[in-house]
Amino acid sequence: MTMDLQLKGKRVLVTAGTQGLGKAVVELFAELGATVLTTARNEPADARGAHFVLADLSTVEGCDEVVRAVASKLGGVDVIVHVLGGSSAPGGGYAALDEDVWQRELALNLFPAVRLDRALLPGMVAQGGGVVVHVTSIQRALPLPEATTAYAAAKAALSTYSKSLSKELAPKGVRVVRVAPGWIETEAAVALAQRLASEAGTDYEGGKQIIMNSLGGIPLGRPAKPAEVADLIAFLASSRAAAITGTEYVVDGGTIPTA
Repeated sequence: MTMDLQLKGKRVLVTAGTQGLGKAVVELFAELGATVLTTARNEPADARGAHFVLADLSTVEGCDEVVRAVASKLGGVDVIVHVLGGSSAPGGGYAALDEDVWQRELALNLFPAVRLDRALLPGMVAQGGGVVVHVTSIQRALPLPEATTAYAAAKAALSTYSKSLSKELAPKGVRVVRVAPGWIETEAAVALAQRLASEAGTDYEGGKQIIMNSLGGIPLGRPAKPAEVADLIAFLASSRAAAITGTEYVVDGGTIPTA
């Protein structure tokens, strides 16, 4: 048996593909021969073989811009990987989350996937197949009340939306799956660990341990690498996973303490 994922020539849209997990996904799909379009709010120094469109996906206009780019640069799409997500919510628990914060968290973590899917899925159905990967988060099951309530709620909504979508689209030949990472050692995560280490008077490894402790520990002893999560996404998008739909795959080094 070979592990050729048969992604060569596939038309792939990856949101937030200029850094962190998104960048790893873009680079892997391009390496495997796919034609990739990615998007972000800032122009990348190097898109590494991918088409790029500048857009703010937290807005209706930004999503519309990406839909037009899919048509003009790809001529349609076979795989959509919704990586976009994050949080700018302040600490302080629920009382610190005003109307604007809630709107921002939903606008970034839920609505871009909903809008892009609504625009692009009819084309997948018409061509008789496609794959959608929604990147959720273990925070949907393991929220941190001090700082991630709104983000976790938005990711939980994305997960539920994704499950419903999978049930509707599977009979039409379109698979919808979810990948729920825990802590990933991205550029942003490295910067956070370094800042915490500096504040605590320790080194980078000590800063990482502070983050792991805040999550209740990671049995594996380390965060996941972006490339490790990207490998799973590529497999799920491939014909090797043709019987997989509607499920969520956790990549967290054992962080969630229950089955």
